[in-house]
Amino acid sequence: MSVDWNNFTPWASLAGGILLGLASAMFILLNGRILGISGIIGGLLRPRAGDVGWRLSFLLGMLVAPLLYLLLAGPIAMRIDAGWVTLMIAGLLVGVGTRFGSGCTSGHGVCGLSRLSPRSLVATLTFMGAGFVTVYLARHALAG
Repeated sequence: MSVDWNNFTPWASLAGGILLGLASAMFILLNGRILGISGIIGGLLRPRAGDVGWRLSFLLGMLVAPLLYLLLAGPIAMRIDAGWVTLMIAGLLVGVGTRFGSGCTSGHGVCGLSRLSPRSLVATLTFMGAGFVTVYLARHALAG
């Protein structure tokens, strides 16, 4: 195994993690809600009175932020080694997994663990374990 030192960005990753942690803490302290993307978007599918505005604003912010970054910093080189069919199947599986797991990685891994939730610990260990197995199979066992 070798490290791709050109794309090794520990400081940017640390800064991103700190920002995510601060945003999650502020969200629960100011709104009393968990910052889990699947729950926020799921609440738009079955809206309740007075609950739609902040959810739409959050979703709009998630869509506008990358566009603002693109305008300010310019385009970034992206490489995705998968076809559209693979990406759609993967997205569908993530959606099904969040329903079975009662939340997504951000809800369980960031917010749930910080609240010492046993359910979130089990969910996060399951997410991580499945990820480890998938990478091993894709890069080593099946890579022929």
